[in-house]
Amino acid sequence: MNKFYLALFAGFGASLAIGVLSYFDAELSTISLLMAPFGATTVLVFGLPDSPLAQPKNVILGHLITAFIGIFFVEFFGVTPVTLALATGVAVSAMMITKTTHPPAGANPILIMLTGQSWIFLITPVLLGAVVIVLLGKIMKKLQNRFTAKAAQTNT
Repeated sequence: MNKFYLALFAGFGASLAIGVLSYFDAELSTISLLMAPFGATTVLVFGLPDSPLAQPKNVILGHLITAFIGIFFVEFFGVTPVTLALATGVAVSAMMITKTTHPPAGANPILIMLTGQSWIFLITPVLLGAVVIVLLGKIMKKLQNRFTAKAAQTNT
């Protein structure tokens, strides 16, 4: 599959993931399924699916760990320039120590602290949204592999 088609495939996957989350976010008014870092997550999951940074463990746990840290800082230390900086640094270190580095998740403490989120934010949108993106990423990767295999057979 050439780079042009890979790029279109990645864009379609990202649109699908954000579209699904956005649709259910609008339909289910009691929960939130979207957060800005998910846009960057879709770049990795659909555009670079074989990257270590785009693997399910990294996406899901990276988002959960950094979100936990952001909420922990909101609850116990408050929001100041110093705590924003510390929470972000702790989040980066925690992802690296746990081998769950996912760069988009590095934004979670800032987002969470600036918007004053509570513990429920760990479940929705963080966990549910990350799982949906990972599942759609796996489906799209299977379709991409199938398409690539058929194209290779056609060319031989």
